[in-house]
Amino acid sequence: MHLSTHNWMRAEPLEVTLRRIKQFGYESIEISGEPTQYDTKETRKLLKEHGIRCWGAVTLTLGERNLAAKDEGQRARTVDYVKSVLTMVSELEGEVITLVPATVGKVQPDATEEEEWGWLVEATKECFAHSQKVGVKIGIEPLNRFETYIFNRCAQALALADAVHPDCGVCLDAYHLNMEESDIYDAIRLAGRRLFDFHVADNNRFAAGLGHLNWPKIVETLKEIGYDGALTNEFVAPVDRTPAAIYPDMVERDPVDISPEQLKFIQDHGSSLLTEKFYSDQMRITAETLLPLIK
Repeated sequence: MHLSTHNWMRAEPLEVTLRRIKQFGYESIEISGEPTQYDTKETRKLLKEHGIRCWGAVTLTLGERNLAAKDEGQRARTVDYVKSVLTMVSELEGEVITLVPATVGKVQPDATEEEEWGWLVEATKECFAHSQKVGVKIGIEPLNRFETYIFNRCAQALALADAVHPDCGVCLDAYHLNMEESDIYDAIRLAGRRLFDFHVADNNRFAAGLGHLNWPKIVETLKEIGYDGALTNEFVAPVDRTPAAIYPDMVERDPVDISPEQLKFIQDHGSSLLTEKFYSDQMRITAETLLPLIK
């Protein structure tokens, strides 16, 4: 196992992110799933300069992106988007994408369970076929019930993976596991060899180590199933807007380089754009919590 991180949580030049995570002991990055934001040739050069490899990317399934959409054209456009993320990761010499199939924040269905499942399987199969062409794995990620109605547990994500192909896998996130699984550790064991990625944030979605999750037991269970991929940092720190705020200087007041969709996504999660100091501290705390357990 090794330590990785997403970079979608704060709008900043990639070089700034890479410099920061290198000093804290991160080995790779799971890059924001917005291929139009990256020149892969230049990005690959930056990664090599800083000694950080691309682990993969997460699909930012925002706005109209939805593999379970009732509208056929909307599904087709989402498939094209997922394919573009897969191609980007392949060009960056990455290994996996985390696929969130339905629009994050959409919690009401548009059709029957049977209809949506059929559309979802068909669209994901098309994405998977492209993943095989470009040599990148797909891990399907279940989110909590307040972010999606499609599926929330490991067993449900595995059901879609099974319907797509034996080589399709899942990605699990400790934050969502804590909310939706009756037993976090049994969910990890259920994923077994088909666990392709593992995202980390504590129960309160702050950095690992700032909540009540049992990180030694989580890492031990990952070792038990033979997981040898990334622990990918994905904190979405909730902003306290009251006088009781523990971190009064966490909000960035002058943001740059973030799309309206990404800003809305972060704000819908009760967070905001974070200051460099607060963000750096969260990266450091995650590393200090997890690296001793990995090693």
